[in-house]
Amino acid sequence: MLKYYVGDYVTMKKNHACGKNEWEILKTGVDIKLRCVHCNRELFMTRFDFVGNVRKILHEGKWISIRTSKEIDR
Repeated sequence: MLKYYVGDYVTMKKNHACGKNEWEILKTGVDIKLRCVHCNRELFMTRFDFVGNVRKILHEGKWISIRTSKEIDR
């Protein structure tokens, strides 16, 4: 299972209402707190919902697909 850390940037399955799809992780645990990078709106999501909706993670300047990649070395 891939681990997510505070400060990681991810994209989700659907765009936010503002039209962008880039989120910063603010809190991890049972719930995940995210902030939209474009409009700074914050939301909480259960880890179960988050893992089901996350699509890509920004790693070393490149967007890596969560669905097709193996573990990311950190």
